Amino acid sequence: MAYVIAEPCIDVLDRACVEECPVDCIYEGDRALYIHPDECVDCGACEPVCPVDAIFYEDDVPPEWSAFIADNTHFFEKPLPGQTEAFGSPGGATKVGRLAVDTPLVARYPPPSA
Repeated sequence: MAYVIAEPCIDVLDRACVEECPVDCIYEGDRALYIHPDECVDCGACEPVCPVDAIFYEDDVPPEWSAFIADNTHFFEKPLPGQTEAFGSPGGATKVGRLAVDTPLVARYPPPSA
């Protein structure tokens, strides 16, 4: 089990959770943040600092955002658009930096209105 970042994070990318994470397992995509399910130690430090209440323990994700459980895993385990390989487990978000790609689920969301 791990924590999951859901829909409210799309196009927000606040990063308070990234700063709070003691194991550096929150990766930044183009429009959303993703928690690596194998690197997360389930400490919960990220959840209370999220300003948009987008982070949930996997078993507590609201039904309307349940697709984000598999989506967070997809970000790491399957090749994303424009990639030939999956990210896998890079061993920390800081060393890879911002990744200019998102899962198809996140990419389908309409961009924020100006």
